[in-house]
Amino acid sequence: MPTLYLIDGYGQFFRAFHAIRTPMTSPVTKEPTNMTFGFLGMLLKLLRAAEPRMAGAEPDYIAVALDVSGDRGTFRSELYPDYKATRPEMPESLGPQIDRCLDLLKDIGVPLLGSEGFEADDVIATLVTRLRREHPDLRIRIVAKDKDMKQLLEQVGPAGGGVEMYDVHTDTLIDEGCFTSDTGVTPRQWIDALALMGDTVDNVPGVPGVGEKTAAALVHEYGSLETLLARSAEVKGKRGESLRAAAPSLALSRRLVTLRHDAPFEFELQSAERRRFRLETLMPILRELGFNRYQDELKTLLGEGPRVTGAAPPAIEVKPGARTTPTPSGGGFAGSLFEAAGVSHAEAREVQGDYRAVTTRSELDALVRQLNAAASVAFDTETTSLFPREAKLCGIAIATEPGRGVYVPIRSPNPERHLDEATVLAALKPILEDAGKPKAGHNLKYDLLVFRQHGIHLRGLARATDTPPSAGPADDADWPACDSMVASYLIDSSRSSHAMDALALALLRRHGIPISDLLGSGKDQRCFDCVPLDQATPYAAEDADVALQLRDLMLPQLRAMGMMGLWLGVELPLVEVLAELEWNGIRVDPAELDRQRERLNVQIRSLAAQIDKASMDTIGRTFNPDSPRQLATALFNKPGAEEPGLGLRVLKRTKTGASTDIEVLEKLAADPAIASPIPGLIVEYRQLTKLVGTYLEALKEAINPQTGRVHASFNQTVAATGRLSSSDPNLQNIPIRTDIGREIRRAFVAPRGRVLITADYSQIELRLLAHLSRDAALIEAFERGEDIHAAVAAQIHNIPLDRVTREQRGGAKMVNFGIVYGITPYGLARRLQIDEKAAAEIIAGYKKRFAGITTFLEECIHQARRFGYVETMLKRRRPIYGIDARNPSERALAERMAINSVVQGSAADLIKLAMIDLHGRLSEHAAHWRGERPPEVPGVQMLLQIHDELVFEAPQASAEAARRLIVSRMESAMQVSVPLKVDSAIATNWFEGK
Repeated sequence: MPTLYLIDGYGQFFRAFHAIRTPMTSPVTKEPTNMTFGFLGMLLKLLRAAEPRMAGAEPDYIAVALDVSGDRGTFRSELYPDYKATRPEMPESLGPQIDRCLDLLKDIGVPLLGSEGFEADDVIATLVTRLRREHPDLRIRIVAKDKDMKQLLEQVGPAGGGVEMYDVHTDTLIDEGCFTSDTGVTPRQWIDALALMGDTVDNVPGVPGVGEKTAAALVHEYGSLETLLARSAEVKGKRGESLRAAAPSLALSRRLVTLRHDAPFEFELQSAERRRFRLETLMPILRELGFNRYQDELKTLLGEGPRVTGAAPPAIEVKPGARTTPTPSGGGFAGSLFEAAGVSHAEAREVQGDYRAVTTRSELDALVRQLNAAASVAFDTETTSLFPREAKLCGIAIATEPGRGVYVPIRSPNPERHLDEATVLAALKPILEDAGKPKAGHNLKYDLLVFRQHGIHLRGLARATDTPPSAGPADDADWPACDSMVASYLIDSSRSSHAMDALALALLRRHGIPISDLLGSGKDQRCFDCVPLDQATPYAAEDADVALQLRDLMLPQLRAMGMMGLWLGVELPLVEVLAELEWNGIRVDPAELDRQRERLNVQIRSLAAQIDKASMDTIGRTFNPDSPRQLATALFNKPGAEEPGLGLRVLKRTKTGASTDIEVLEKLAADPAIASPIPGLIVEYRQLTKLVGTYLEALKEAINPQTGRVHASFNQTVAATGRLSSSDPNLQNIPIRTDIGREIRRAFVAPRGRVLITADYSQIELRLLAHLSRDAALIEAFERGEDIHAAVAAQIHNIPLDRVTREQRGGAKMVNFGIVYGITPYGLARRLQIDEKAAAEIIAGYKKRFAGITTFLEECIHQARRFGYVETMLKRRRPIYGIDARNPSERALAERMAINSVVQGSAADLIKLAMIDLHGRLSEHAAHWRGERPPEVPGVQMLLQIHDELVFEAPQASAEAARRLIVSRMESAMQVSVPLKVDSAIATNWFEGK
């Protein structure tokens, strides 16, 4: 008898999530995987028919039903707005796993069925009704534990078909016979029982005190809910009182629990045929997720018979604007890339490339001829270190066509078997430095720095022109250079990983050779120059080949998304600019760091003594202020406890007890009702110890002994808004809100005879907000060059500019800076230390006076709702998840993210354009961008990008000319409807430049 297994999708997702609560993460993508592991285990169990003792256990067909809510939710929420209103919000780690499971179900060909405004239960009910009519001999097994589904149970009919419920986790099968025997009611009567018992999870009103057994007994006795209500006077005692009191709501309850059988969607049974499934596509996914145990199970399944690849099943049929429920939190990236490249998931296979080593002069000469004839070159470097300034080159991998690659070794355990470094680099240098030869790779910034360390200036990323690249209409441009890490980030900044291994698995369905197989791990780990040539060759050559194949997938996707202007004009040329910044570094004076550290240590010791004295005076004992546990007992224990404390109220708890984070301490320190000075002293103590440990000591350790400079990394693929970040060390986190924190900048200095030039965009996000919102009042204030915060305050309070008070200006300033972050009355009240009503009035006055801003904010949210993403001025996209969430806080967060991403992302676009332009005009290594002309002001180096600020180093004699050029180019980097203003200075250290 043919059997169809209908899986309640979200029911199984949630069950798997709660069954495995131990945190699990993918070793490749670092995504959470506990639910995915449980769900895949369930699916594989179904596929292998683990219980042959059960007749018809083998699944001939499998399909998954999903909830799909429209703009107004489901028909039940329209009937009863409080339906499911009490359900808790979805755990943060569950959303991405749901998306992952939906993607893998699509990959293997399992149909996903849904209909806008209906729940999965209704979809299953509709399908049962439809299939019992069209295929009477079909056995239908509903894979669910939901009690509502029991109303669908149907005894096996004359033709053999029937409807059963199957709990795959416990191998429990329920049919109509055993259900009626256990409950005393039929599946049709079960609807009345459900109405009586209600549902606290779904917030369905029922009869208080009536559970499953009582409800079934009442329906069994009276035959139906209608009869029971008509004879409710016969039900005695408290139960009768509750029944009669609940009677008016029971008709609604019955409608809510009754499954609909008319959900509109299309489905052909053959699309769910098991033998059509593409199970082989699961193997690279299992490897990516680290599910080693399941790989053997899948191999067994694949060996049972030949695979038949059929047409892909229909996707979820929903109307425009409808979303699956819960709202997804990512995914879809791989599918979009395959579609753009014209490759289906079924066609993606693990392939073994043709990889070889180039070890002789004749082979090297032949390779050079091949490269000269090639349209473009993909490459990868193998080195001895992750830090490019310390790295020695072990070899260069090269690919010019998919599926093929060569590795040119330079260092290995057997140097007699290959050519030396000088010979190889001399042969390849002309090609690597050819700006007209497009280059491809992955994380090319690293390779740029490694080559530069070895005397080669890699060119061929940004197209060589007479002027620096700029973000303009370039949708039809055909320039095959690519950094696949950056391209991945541009296509989907929300991806959990842009690493090559993760992308190769997700997009090419191939599992690369793990580096740990070559180098080992832990104390026995070796360098790449110790890897035998026969192992190094396929590993290295494969990386170049994969980079080439990723490029061929990604460039069509960027073109299809209309992002080639941003790609060719900003993100691709920026790779060279950031490599230049990292190479230059900034000089740091270790003696100044030592002076500041000693000065702060004196203050820290003084504070520690004050804390000890205050502690002895108030609680009669001392404690270690560096210990969160000891601090918590001192603050929150009662005075008479074994370890006495101040007895303060606990404001926040963590898994380990009362929180003593900085937010808690600042609230306690600001509370006038707390007489003890301990919270305030601890706040100051923590600030100073963090300055010493996190900044002064870490900065000194980061100084390169050869250059005397700190060479921080600038990361292009981290912040989802498009902002750059820095690491090793993180210079963007140097505190500047306090005088003591700002002092750290004194240690950043210029060498003798040179100076630092600082150039900082003034109020850039507010100026871009004026441009984007087209608000006349805000634009006029900027055009007049007024104090923008005072001007806004004058507008809010409807007073002349000269009558604005300091407090009014402060409130306007806080709203100005907070409006794009979705500042709330509570947040503003907390910052200004005013009551919430006054803060609400300030925000209301702002929105009234600047109506254009309010309209713009609404437009951002509308775009996110309509398309699922927002765009910056240069068409950078950021996916926005949760914009239609039922949970108000989740929805509000998504709305704030949509607004902030447009404004902050546009600011990121602006400073990137300025960096590219100035690099092209000033750097001696960007001559190919200028038609080989010299720099406009010789000797100037760009050193840092920190938020909206750029820092340069220049000869003292030409510093003023450089400053004028820098300010002029930054202020004209993007054409907007308000003047862009750059504050600049020339100084011998960074502090004086501010």
